[in-house]
Amino acid sequence: MNRPFSVAPEPDRTGRAAASQLGRRALLGGAVAAGVGLVAACSPGSSGRPGQTAPKGDGGAEGYDGPAVELAFWHGLTGGDGPIMKDLTARFSKEFPKITIKQQAIAWEQYYEKLPAAVSQGKGPDIAIMHIDRVPTNAARRVIQPLDDVNDALGLGEGDYVPIAWQAGQYDGQHWSVPLDIHCAGLYYNKKTMEQVGLDPETPPTNEEEYLSALDAAKSKGMQGMWVSALSAPGLLCQTLLYQFGGQMVAKDGSAVEFGSEAGVKAVEWLKMLIKEGYSPPKAAADGDVVSFQNDKSLFMFNGSWMVTPLNDVKELEWGAAIVPNIGGTEAVWSGSHQMVLPDNRGGADENRSKAGRVFLNWLSKHSLDWADAGQVPARNDVREDPKFDEKGPVVEFAKQLDYINFTPPIPGITDCLVDWAPAVSSAMLGQKDTATALGEAQEKGNRILQQNMEKYG
Repeated sequence: MNRPFSVAPEPDRTGRAAASQLGRRALLGGAVAAGVGLVAACSPGSSGRPGQTAPKGDGGAEGYDGPAVELAFWHGLTGGDGPIMKDLTARFSKEFPKITIKQQAIAWEQYYEKLPAAVSQGKGPDIAIMHIDRVPTNAARRVIQPLDDVNDALGLGEGDYVPIAWQAGQYDGQHWSVPLDIHCAGLYYNKKTMEQVGLDPETPPTNEEEYLSALDAAKSKGMQGMWVSALSAPGLLCQTLLYQFGGQMVAKDGSAVEFGSEAGVKAVEWLKMLIKEGYSPPKAAADGDVVSFQNDKSLFMFNGSWMVTPLNDVKELEWGAAIVPNIGGTEAVWSGSHQMVLPDNRGGADENRSKAGRVFLNWLSKHSLDWADAGQVPARNDVREDPKFDEKGPVVEFAKQLDYINFTPPIPGITDCLVDWAPAVSSAMLGQKDTATALGEAQEKGNRILQQNMEKYG
């Protein structure tokens, strides 16, 4: 049996599951309460203080010729992607020996609480990575500074990136981030177990009929082919299904929370069906999908692109990755994006540190092909068009979904509106509440918070 492993959390853009010990994907279902913590921890009001004016200059395009500086770099890359980012920063420092990058990896849920508080005290990092749904909130609260000069220096705009990855960085007529990647849901399939139950290990299912047929084949051999947990299901798994059934977590124009729709109910009921029909154990642990998969006890899991590195570390595991099967009739998947930002520390930044930080963002954007080794799809079109990208294995498969990825709309406070999603899904899957009732009540609360945020942020 292959050894089990822990995977650090990678948060989603919504609510998180009610579990204290979750795997990376499991935490996709849990702790967006960090969004609330962000509001509480950041001392400036919603109007904020004026954002720091971007320094005049080349936005980092021409390198750095100032005195030696050390830059603090914060992010939440605590899993298999962390070492790859460490290698990239080491390469950068060799190329720019006067710029030392000191990284600090903080679990995402703590990160989003700690960052605004540190910035408000003038003790924040010089460079940071932020999920796409957090950019507008932190821009509105002046936790980060506008980066139009960096994007201009790169010579890149909306047409040079996956469009919605660029659009989400816009707020109040300025651009506040540099898109680094897209991390989307994907299908992981275990070749060994597929072969054991009589399936072609090189032909993963592409639709609901093929998917359920494969699960039936596993069931006939005494295997539960897809482990589903009420604790982690609210993450990218249930959200992907909601999108595939034609719904939205939040209306695309940001006007209303919509996860309580018929599509949301269908998504939850489909997952409940997997348990009812015996395709999944009834009480799988939050990380049961990962543990069963890497121990050759299941066929499939829907998980994030960040699982590539941890699965590669399980040397005896024979696995592949593909686009998510179309279960609900609409081609759609959950997705997120890491965006590079520069915090706006109170008191202003030293001009040399500010310039050096921009040099790093510029450099990292240009080297995002190497970041694909962490399972992340580069956000830049020209990087994905590089012939070397075709050598990136599973990431190439995930990139095939870029035409139908889904983010929540880029409005301040969006994560606050989705705090009740995860508990509602979990309670419905556990039979504690009727699905429509649970989602409807959570949606009502979300819309109240959405209205409050509209008044708060304007």
